[in-house]
Amino acid sequence: MIEPPPYRDPAPLAAGIAVGALVGALTAVAVFAFGAALGAVHPLLAVAVNLIAAGGAAPTAWRWRHAPVTRWVLGGGAVGVVLGWIALVIAAFGG
Repeated sequence: MIEPPPYRDPAPLAAGIAVGALVGALTAVAVFAFGAALGAVHPLLAVAVNLIAAGGAAPTAWRWRHAPVTRWVLGGGAVGVVLGWIALVIAAFGG
């Protein structure tokens, strides 16, 4: 006899999107503020520290990407880092 697959709770999409959006916004602000402060010291210092921090966090984030709750936090954090970098580039070259 073939057994049905085990029951899995549905993904909490609304709560996950809310958590991801909040983490993304906080991360974007933190990356921008930290990058702007380092950029005031030296622009290459800001680039180097951001790349080292992202490269150091990436392996851990990659391992946790399938955990039920952590994936929302990681997704929001990844989007926040990218948005923070875009804001830094716009601030550096736009004004």
